[in-house]
Amino acid sequence: MKSSLLFIVCFGLLAAGTAAAQSSNKTLTDNPVYQNTCAKCHGKTAEGRFMGGPSLVSTDARAMSADDLRNIITNGKHRMPKYAGKLKPEEIDTLVTQIKSGK
Repeated sequence: MKSSLLFIVCFGLLAAGTAAAQSSNKTLTDNPVYQNTCAKCHGKTAEGRFMGGPSLVSTDARAMSADDLRNIITNGKHRMPKYAGKLKPEEIDTLVTQIKSGK
C-alpha cells in the first residue's frame, strides 16, 4: 500500500514538473527550441521569411493536421531539413501543439 501511494505521489510530482516546464514556453516564439532551431528560417515572430520558411502562425499552418506537422518536422520537406535525432519527440510535440494553437 505504501509503495503504491509513493508511486502515485512521485508520478504526480513528475507530471506537475513537466507541465510547469512546458507552460513556461506558452507561445511558439517564446520556446527556446523554436528560437534556436526554427527562427533562422521561419523568422523570430514565426511569420515566415522571404526565400525562407513559410509562416507558422498562418491559418494554413494551423489548418494542417498534427500528424502532417509532426512528419514535416521529423522528416523534413523540400528545403526544410529533418529534425529526427536532433530534437526530442517531446520537443517536436510541443512545437506542433504551439503551431496548431496559433500562439
